[in-house]
Amino acid sequence: MRALVTGGAGFIGSNLVDRLIADGHEVVVLDDESSVVNEKFYWNDAAENHKENICDFDAIRPLFEGVDVVFHLAARSRIQLAIKDPRDSVLVNAYGTCNILQSAREAGVDRVVYSSTSSVYGLTDPPHKEDQEVDCLNPYSVSKISGEKLCEMYSNLFGHKTVVFRYFNVYGDRQPLKGQYAPVIGIFQKQAEVGDPLTIVPDGHQRRDFTHVSDVVQANILAATTDLDGHYGEVFNIGTGTNHSVLELASMISDETVFIEPRLAESRETLADITRAKTLLGWEPTVKLEDWINK
Repeated sequence: MRALVTGGAGFIGSNLVDRLIADGHEVVVLDDESSVVNEKFYWNDAAENHKENICDFDAIRPLFEGVDVVFHLAARSRIQLAIKDPRDSVLVNAYGTCNILQSAREAGVDRVVYSSTSSVYGLTDPPHKEDQEVDCLNPYSVSKISGEKLCEMYSNLFGHKTVVFRYFNVYGDRQPLKGQYAPVIGIFQKQAEVGDPLTIVPDGHQRRDFTHVSDVVQANILAATTDLDGHYGEVFNIGTGTNHSVLELASMISDETVFIEPRLAESRETLADITRAKTLLGWEPTVKLEDWINK
């Protein structure tokens, strides 16, 4: 199999690239190193690497020739950054995704696996199911829903085998650790490492379904290889089906904490119903948060 991975030098993408290469596949990596939360980027020398922007259709279009499957992970992926600059999030996450889908269409690549987010559930009541109404609280979730709808349309109109994943709070090796926009586990670990108190926003009672990156990678592999006839263009939650409060998470890492001001437009609780992924993909989460933190 020849796979193209957008965002393949970032957190989730690089883990996927490494797995694909370890499994013996050819991999094309597309990344422009524009993420401001990454301390470094992870290019695999065994891949065919290209530093290009997904918004530049003419630059990326030739890379799709001869590809069997596209894993689309490149995105503007932080809520607070999207609030500061909504146009950039919409440009990359909506227009950029259309470029990916159209490039795949023109090159005859019919399978595209799209990475979306549990942020689209907003303040809806958990557990979150794929068929419930979304509640987009911020430009980030709106832009990712746009990408989902483009995938659905390319499946329905053009016959593409698109698969949409809504990830729930991904963590693990290579997770961003820098600055206020990094995921909470990365922030906490970095603060504990340098002896600073953990900064909790706002009261620590918000709950998150934390999902290990290796489980996300496995879901992507299954999406590329499983016959989903009758279910292409549809959404699958990728989480664990359990959640922890931020206070519980903090207690696993350090006893020193401090409370800071709340952030705009973020959900109070995420909790995935993963029945569809289990049933249709044969996927199961395998890594527990406590085990990974205490390893």
